[in-house]
Parts: sequence; C-alpha cells; structure tokens
Amino acid sequence: MLTDSTHTELLVEEKRSTGRKLVAVVCALSVTAIVFAGYTYLRKRTAQQRLAATAALAPATSDIPKGPAKAHILVDEALLKGGQTIIGGTVRNISTERLSGLTVLLELRRRKDGSLEQIPVAVDPNTLEPDQEGRYSLIRPAQQYISARLVGLKAGENAAPVAYTTASGQKRPPERLEPKIVTIPRSGSRGGEFLNSPENPARVP
Repeated sequence: MLTDSTHTELLVEEKRSTGRKLVAVVCALSVTAIVFAGYTYLRKRTAQQRLAATAALAPATSDIPKGPAKAHILVDEALLKGGQTIIGGTVRNISTERLSGLTVLLELRRRKDGSLEQIPVAVDPNTLEPDQEGRYSLIRPAQQYISARLVGLKAGENAAPVAYTTASGQKRPPERLEPKIVTIPRSGSRGGEFLNSPENPARVP
C-alpha cells in the first residue's frame, strides 16, 4: 500500500508540474501577442502622423493646370559674375496658340535663414507665337541666396498657370585662369649682367 500511495503522489506532482508549464506558456504567448499588437498600432499611428505632416507641408496642387503642356522651359545653370548670380533660361511655345504675358516663377532660398521667396520674371519677348522662344533672366547678389528653382509659368492678363515641361539648359562655362607673369629681380647683379662672367670672373665655392 505504501508503494501505491507514493506512485500516486508522484503522478499528481507530475500533472501539477505539467499544468504549471502550460499556464506559463499560455501567459508568455499572451504577453507576446499584446506587445506585438501594441508595437503594430504605434508604428501605424506614427506612419499616419508622418503622412499628415508631409501633406501639411506640401504645396497646394489645386492651381496646377491640367491638360497637355503648352511650353517647354530650359533652365540654365546659375552663373556667377562679379558677386552676382545670374539665373536664366529659355521658354519655347510648343502649342498651336499664341501665349502672351508670359512670366516665369522662380523660388529662391535665402542663405541667412533658409526662407523661400518667389519672384516672377518676365519672358522676353513677352508674347510667343507657336514654336517661338524667348528668354528670362534674373540677377541677384550671390551672398544672399543659396539655391533657386523653377516653380511655375503664367500667361495672360489674369496670370493663369500654364502647363509646361522642363529640362536642363546651358551649362556653366568653365572658369578661365588668367596667367600671371611674376618678375623676380636678380640680387647682386649690375646692369642686368651675370655675377660670374668672363669680364667679371668670380670664384664659386
């Protein structure tokens, strides 16, 4: 009887131990699932906040014209000259209609505080017939701005936005280094003569 009682107690202890392990496994899985769900929720919420912030910073697109492009704009590389920055390019009328009152809109970033400034620049000539082109140019102090980009094209009396395409224009010409001739006077010479000559021999140490 003692042996049977001991065997029964061992079986009970094994069942209790197995039950505790199962409970521990279930608890661990539950905690892992809760942590994973929380991480997924926070990640999704952060992504939504980033998208909302990006949308708030993005410029409004309601004034972007629809339909085929009517002009093709070439943007030349900025040219530095005498402390001034020259920003310019070419506008070509690629439509079948006349485009008048053309104005290119440039956005410049200030060097001091990084703020943006939009400047309208008239196209010369101001009216372009089909397949005709004109130029635009803007001069600003180089020390005041760090960058410039094309942001729009407007035409007509109401300055209505015009659809356009863009591409790189003329490259900045390479800088030319002017040669400088430096004349070094000869020390100890008389009248341009060599210090050691047949008429004036000298001993060389």
